[in-house]
Amino acid sequence: MVSLQASKKRSHKLASIREETEAWERESFAPCACLSSESRGRATQETPCPIRTSFQRDRDRIVYSNAFRRLKHKTQVFLSPLGDHYRTRLTHTLEVSEIARTIARALRLNEDLAEAIALGHDLGHTPFGHGGEVVLKEIYSEEFAHGEQSVRVIDVLENHGRGLNLTFEVRDGILQHSKGYGAVVPDEINEMPVTIEGRVVRFADIMAYLNHDLDDAIRSRVIRRNQVPKECTKTLGLSHSERISAMINDLVISTRIEDGEMHLAMSQAVSGGMTVLRQFLYDNVYRSDHVHTEFIKAKKILSELYYYLIENQDVLERELEKMEMGGFPEGTSQKRKVCDLVASITDRYALNLYEEIFFPAPQV
Repeated sequence: MVSLQASKKRSHKLASIREETEAWERESFAPCACLSSESRGRATQETPCPIRTSFQRDRDRIVYSNAFRRLKHKTQVFLSPLGDHYRTRLTHTLEVSEIARTIARALRLNEDLAEAIALGHDLGHTPFGHGGEVVLKEIYSEEFAHGEQSVRVIDVLENHGRGLNLTFEVRDGILQHSKGYGAVVPDEINEMPVTIEGRVVRFADIMAYLNHDLDDAIRSRVIRRNQVPKECTKTLGLSHSERISAMINDLVISTRIEDGEMHLAMSQAVSGGMTVLRQFLYDNVYRSDHVHTEFIKAKKILSELYYYLIENQDVLERELEKMEMGGFPEGTSQKRKVCDLVASITDRYALNLYEEIFFPAPQV
């Protein structure tokens, strides 16, 4: 039997682990870094973990969530069933996380916060890549966006309606991570994450997808290596490793601190090469006949599933239960529930459900 005194000593020792980490952050981080001890907190207050900081706790909740596990079967650009080596939404997320952690460590920022934001930034992404997002914009609401859906996942859909109760800083970074086809650093400050770590994730996201989408496009033979603009290869390098290193190194070297604030920046040469590469990918990959043909197929599948589930409440409830999604706020509309389901399912789940509903059953 452990004595009460021994139990108290052990509890004090565990509590000091988090406190020592928080003290280390105050001593080691750059002045503009976000300290875990100074988080704005959670919507529902909780007793602090004796070992983990608030942002470490958020990271773990994201990794153990259903939505995170589903990312392994969601398309990045090319349908994952076509080959084992193509990126999925999960491998994209892991690459963003690694890049964000590298940058954050180099700039003496909160690596745990950057990692948590990166790991959660695409939790609300649709099946079939951005094509799925376009479909829901058309059939559900023009306001649908995967960043907002990711926040809905962590606030409402996970944990049977209880959500993950993440910190303000992680939620903000997830909400503001996406830039679409706009500037990496927008002119409007309210479009940026409030933390410098959240802004790092924005850069890490574009660095990741520019490199791996190019890699996958060459693998799929949608483009050939010699088609890549010379401006890109000259400035960024020829290989995936060279390009990633060039982008990360340039950001770290070009970032400056003025009046106590850190301003993430890149040189004109590297940012120009990235802009050319992004335009090249949009023109030759994302809008290619191959990708567009698959998008048309995905659009048909998701659209027909959406309208069928609108009209068939029993099937909707069955699928929500299978997805462990429930506890919707009172007054949640049927359309909102269907949108949440369609946005949450994986590519293969959509294909199987479509076959089950619309294909004739074989007679035995």
